[in-house]
Amino acid sequence: MDKEAIVKAANDYIAKEKNAAFGAEVEKLLKAEDWKELEDRFYRTLEFGTGGLRGVIGGGFNRMNTFVVKSATQGLAVYVAKAFPEKAAKGALSAAIAYDSRHYSPEFAEAAALVFAGNGVKTYLFSSLRPTPELSFAVRRLGCETGVVVTASHNPKQYNGYKAYWNDGAQIIPPHDENVIKEVNAVTEIKELDKKTAIDRGLLKIIDKEIDEPYQDMVRSKLFRPELVKSKAGDVKIVYTPLHGVGAMHVETVLSSLGLKVTTVPEQREGDGDFPTVEFPNPEKAPAMEMAVKLGKAQNADVVMATDPDADRFGIAAPDGAGGFTLITGNQMGALLEDYIFLSLKEQGKLPKNAAMVNTIVTTGMHKKIAEFYGATCLQCLTGFKWIADFMRKAEMGVIPYTIVFGTEESYGYLVENEIRDKDGVSAAAMTAEMTLYWRSKGKSLLDRLNELYQITGYWEELSVEKYFEGVEGSGVMKGVMEGFRKNPPKTIGDVEVEKVKDIGNSVTIFPGDPNKKEAVDLPKSDVIQFFLKDGTVVSARPSGTEPKIKFYATCRVPLTDSGLTGAKQTASDKLTAIKLFLQKAMGEQ
Repeated sequence: MDKEAIVKAANDYIAKEKNAAFGAEVEKLLKAEDWKELEDRFYRTLEFGTGGLRGVIGGGFNRMNTFVVKSATQGLAVYVAKAFPEKAAKGALSAAIAYDSRHYSPEFAEAAALVFAGNGVKTYLFSSLRPTPELSFAVRRLGCETGVVVTASHNPKQYNGYKAYWNDGAQIIPPHDENVIKEVNAVTEIKELDKKTAIDRGLLKIIDKEIDEPYQDMVRSKLFRPELVKSKAGDVKIVYTPLHGVGAMHVETVLSSLGLKVTTVPEQREGDGDFPTVEFPNPEKAPAMEMAVKLGKAQNADVVMATDPDADRFGIAAPDGAGGFTLITGNQMGALLEDYIFLSLKEQGKLPKNAAMVNTIVTTGMHKKIAEFYGATCLQCLTGFKWIADFMRKAEMGVIPYTIVFGTEESYGYLVENEIRDKDGVSAAAMTAEMTLYWRSKGKSLLDRLNELYQITGYWEELSVEKYFEGVEGSGVMKGVMEGFRKNPPKTIGDVEVEKVKDIGNSVTIFPGDPNKKEAVDLPKSDVIQFFLKDGTVVSARPSGTEPKIKFYATCRVPLTDSGLTGAKQTASDKLTAIKLFLQKAMGEQ
């Protein structure tokens, strides 16, 4: 952008932005003639993608601020009215909104509510911080046509975001996502009411316990062995951290109501958008778990738990029997929960004949082996919990012949109930507490059970590598990297031959050894490429839909032989080390 275009865009934004702080930011940058920063804020409009918005908080069209949130909500409101014309004609449209502990989350949530109200959409707004899964629950329970949660999930403190939900309680998918985007891009006027008028007209209702209590009851109702928990709860010590997010309210209440001893890391208990004790408030990252693990050691805890800022992700660390704790990966946690759910349903004679679990294409193949062990099916979908929810919707409608009993993805997302259509860290915490108690009653730890599962499935290990592409040129560089993989796919990765390449973006699978052979891909189009190696290892490349990065995933299986689990772990480590070196070289990091 040239300076004239930047100044024009900046002045246009200042005129439209009603939040004085954001407008003042841009005015200050103009006065300082900080053209580089201004270009980054105005070279594009922050895109309303397939999941909503996510970006750095600040003034400008390419930032998260009240104007951008209002524009997104206006477009969403217009599309909802078109999608449900009969309800719109009767003035019966409704929406639910929740928000987390990030900076400006309350302001963004209220701004969205007042735009919905201005469009005649009755809006249920939570009175204070609430988890993402509770928003999904609220949409379904209140019979809303749409919902919004203001959160940037596990991103750093500079970020905030806006996730849009449909009437089934799941994040929007095609065709709704693309149609909403069109309406957002077409917004020329924003309709909104002031708060008092919205309340007086019955278009804004503040909610809390009327959803909180049923949500907590639902979480407790999913446990398999309430009597075991009631009689033995005092035997288990739990250390928990919400990582300065919203999780403490429900996790503490639910677990304590079961009689479980829960100690919350005091420095991380309260919601705080600065996330002062962690660089990344993400239970996937070992540093984020350090304070909780330290407290767990001091208290001789049976399990250490964590949820991310909006409490949809869930992670744990388990005692290793030698005074330390082992961090459990998202894939391993998914395997443990899947096993416990299938085992419990089978023991209680409740396992459906058509039972299935759902995971994503970048999640471990171990889950399929466990499902088959129990005579069940593992269904696979694109990355993102909205696609897991889509399978649940189809099963509920009878479109597919399965009963879904569990959903999981490698990025620490788990769903153990049907009343919600997004990952739920609160219910995962409750189920994990019961699972820990169950295996303890059998004289085993969670790690003991995980090692038993490896005897059934073989040893599985995974790797993820991220590469960020910041700035104006970042998007183009990312596209170039993916295009390079498409045009010139590697023949070997980590010295292992590539057997086939699945290009989901172009809906085709090719076979390097047979150029004439091609197969169709039975998945919705998505910018993902997967390389299937001859030894069964799968390497996937996927640009993030919410951050300027490409994420690579690798998953491999090693059969247990005479060298046992120790030997299998070493073999898997060697494989993944070679793959990591290949990826680093491909990204120009060597």
